[in-house]
Amino acid sequence: MKQYFNIKKNFGFGCMRLPEVDGGIDTEECKKMFDKFLEEGFNYFDTAHGYLGGKSETTLRECLTSRHPRESYVLTDKLTEPYFNKREDIRPFFESQLLACGVDYFDFYLMHAQDKRIFEKFKRCQAYEEALELKKEGKIKHFGISFHDKAEVLDKILTEYPQVEVVQIQFNYVDYEDPSVESRKCYEVCVKHGKPVIVMEPVKGGSLVNLPEEAKKVFADLNGGSPASYAIRFAASFENVMMVLSGMGSMAMVEENTSYMKNFKPLDRRELEAIDKVRAIFRAQNLIPCTACRYCTDGCPKHILIPDLFACLNAMRAFKTWNAEYYYNIHTTGHGKASDCIGCGKCEKSCPQHLPIRALLKDVAREFEK
Repeated sequence: MKQYFNIKKNFGFGCMRLPEVDGGIDTEECKKMFDKFLEEGFNYFDTAHGYLGGKSETTLRECLTSRHPRESYVLTDKLTEPYFNKREDIRPFFESQLLACGVDYFDFYLMHAQDKRIFEKFKRCQAYEEALELKKEGKIKHFGISFHDKAEVLDKILTEYPQVEVVQIQFNYVDYEDPSVESRKCYEVCVKHGKPVIVMEPVKGGSLVNLPEEAKKVFADLNGGSPASYAIRFAASFENVMMVLSGMGSMAMVEENTSYMKNFKPLDRRELEAIDKVRAIFRAQNLIPCTACRYCTDGCPKHILIPDLFACLNAMRAFKTWNAEYYYNIHTTGHGKASDCIGCGKCEKSCPQHLPIRALLKDVAREFEK
C-alpha cells in the first residue's frame, strides 16, 4: 500500500458501533479493544459527535486518548450539519469536540455527510473556510469531507474546494456499480482530483457479513477467510484507498480483522471471481440497500425504527425465515409500525442513500401487517 500522512496501516477503527452494557458503553471492553488494535500495529480511529448518542467522543477520551501518547494514534472527527446554523457556531462546537475527545488537535477533520443539500448549507455558513482557518492554527492537521451523493456532486465540491485533502465515501462490492450510491464513479472522481479515499461501510452495515446461504458457499469454497474479510480486502485492494474503516463492536471483530489486515494482500483473480458471484446473488435478492446509519429515525414524528424494519424485510427476502416476523414485532413494540407512516418525508431528506423510504415502508407493511 501507499503510505499516507502518518498512518501505519490501511485499516481503521470506526467508533460508531462500540460494545454496550447496561444501557451504556462498555468502557472496560473498549479499553481492551483499543489496546489490542494499537498492539497489532494499527493507529487510525474515526468518530463523530452524533455517534452513539454523543458517547463516542467521550469514550475515546476515557479509553484511548487519556491512556496513550498523542503521537501513538491518529484521530478523525467531523463537523455535522445539525450542530451549527452560522459560521460563528462552528468554532465553539469544534472546541467542545476537542474537549470531549481529550485532545489539542485532530489529525483529520471532515465536513460530514456531504450531499447537494448539506453542501449548500456548509457554503452559506462558510464552514469549509472556518475549518481551513482551524487548520492554519494547527488545530486540524488534515482537512477532508465524508460524502453521500452522486459523483457529479462530489466533482463539484472538489472543484470548488481543491484544499480538500481526503474524501471518505461509501464503498463496497455490492454498491460498486449501484446507481443510487455510485461507489465506482465517486472513487474515480477522487482519483481524477488526486484525493486519497477513506472507505466507510465496507461490509454495508453488516449485510456483507450475514450472507444468504448461497453466497456463503461461494466464499467457503475458497477454503479460507470470512465474508467480512473478503469485503474489507475488496475495498482495500484499490490503489487510491488509503484507509478502510470497520465499526467494530467486540474483541472478536478486532482480532479477526487485524489478523488479515496486518499483512494485507489484495484480492487475487480467484477471489475477485467469487466477489462477482456473490454480487450477482445479492442483485437477485431485491434487498433494500440500507446501511442502518439511523439518520432517518431522529425526526420521525411516529418514532418508526426505519432501519430495523428494513432489515426485517431484507431478512425475509434473503433468508425466508420465521424470525424476521418475530423481530418486526419486537421493533414495533413501543414504536411506530410501517403503516403508521404519515408520509411527511423528513426521513428521505436525511437519508444518505437517497432511498424512497415512504414507498419502502408500504412494502414493509404489506409483508408484515397482512
